[in-house]
Amino acid sequence: MQPFDPVTAFSPWMPGAFSFAVFALLVFVIMAAMLFLSAWLGRKSDNTEKGRPYESGIIPTGTARLRYPVPFYMVAVFFLVFDVEGAFIFSWAAACRQLGWTGWLRISVFIFVLLLGLAYIWRKGGLRWGLSDQEKRTAS
Repeated sequence: MQPFDPVTAFSPWMPGAFSFAVFALLVFVIMAAMLFLSAWLGRKSDNTEKGRPYESGIIPTGTARLRYPVPFYMVAVFFLVFDVEGAFIFSWAAACRQLGWTGWLRISVFIFVLLLGLAYIWRKGGLRWGLSDQEKRTAS
């Protein structure tokens, strides 16, 4: 095995580098030519139909501002949080043999902190979708 030589290892003449550079240059030139030709030869017409937003063939009516209930956003945030947690736990599971007991201890602390956060959210009522029985009685 030959020793690592940084001068020749990153030479622009190493096999494949020159052909890659030529390919990248050709792609850039063709892309620029296509953009230029489409802007130059393309028909330019402005009218009300072109300025109207397209919604699957339906002419939009009314306002686009819809009121979603707050629990909808809470569920979305909880989904993102637990989805990221799942990614961490699955990646740990894929490498659990190499990580050993230190990896097990770290993922255990991670899961414990997540459970503490879930208990806090549950205690504060973040998992309730509607009104509680007490709130229903006071509202009536």
